[in-house]
Amino acid sequence: MRFHEVPRYLSGWRLIVATGLLFAALATPAEARELIFGHGATEDTAYHLSAERFKQLLEEKTDGELTVNLYSNSVLGHETEMFEQQTAGALDFSIINPGLISEFSHTASIFSIPFLYRDLDHWRHVLDGEAGQEIAQRIEAETGVKVLAYYGGSTRQIVSTRPLETLDDLKGMKLRTNPTRPVITAWAALGTQPTVMAYKEIYTGLQLGAIDGLLNEAEWIYRMRFHEVAPYIGLSEHDITVRLLTISDDTWDSLTPPEQQAVQAAADESEQYARNLQIRLDKESRDKLEAEGATFYSMDRERMQQIVAGPLGQVINDMGLRDLYELIINTQ
Repeated sequence: MRFHEVPRYLSGWRLIVATGLLFAALATPAEARELIFGHGATEDTAYHLSAERFKQLLEEKTDGELTVNLYSNSVLGHETEMFEQQTAGALDFSIINPGLISEFSHTASIFSIPFLYRDLDHWRHVLDGEAGQEIAQRIEAETGVKVLAYYGGSTRQIVSTRPLETLDDLKGMKLRTNPTRPVITAWAALGTQPTVMAYKEIYTGLQLGAIDGLLNEAEWIYRMRFHEVAPYIGLSEHDITVRLLTISDDTWDSLTPPEQQAVQAAADESEQYARNLQIRLDKESRDKLEAEGATFYSMDRERMQQIVAGPLGQVINDMGLRDLYELIINTQ
């Protein structure tokens, strides 16, 4: 029916109402597009709170035309499995530990190198500068998954069942580590016995003596109650966590330019929220650990770096990461 072809029985207020309903129907926006966001943590963690912030920002910036459905607690699979789903275009967004995707991205292994950052300011400058951009571009080229932002900010320490008064106390320690070559090489050089163990088995492993310690940040030491069975914490500050906020290239390419701008803007704003939250939780958790009887030990970080420099340098060369490593350590 053309607008000027109004039936004769529609007159007066009926005509006004009918016309208004017609224009309202024509003005109704297209159905919102739902995007899927999966991650591996529970809903009370920085992972989820940061994902919620991203969701809120994106939906606001697109006036609800893009919506985000969050799936937490590894409902969609382990982080590695979710990343694989992204490479296939089957999952839109995720938060990924780069240490878990080295089989997909050679470049992601750069984040497994201990003693990579001088301090938190250096960490920020690396991620926000040329090095961070170069790493993101290489990961995308290798995997078909785009890095939107760098979350993280927790400082990793040594958790031990025995006091750590000197570096000699590391000798012979059965230390649970991630199974990455830079990590194993560095901690073996420091005299420990790197041991691979599933994360969920760590508490029992400490209780039974299967391991003597692990590497973790304060929030998760406290959350997992590791200090109950390993109350000695060496402040090695050997790593600052990096978590990748990612989007499948297939999803990115399907968005309009304005939608891409909104996604990137939401990622940038949620990045600052995520970092500030993680750094705050790290400090609060250290205070809680101390209040509950954990003992902290200062570690000779400079000496540790000297000890691992040779063996770690060879690994960096063998893995073809020397150029990225130099770019990072020379970042001011």
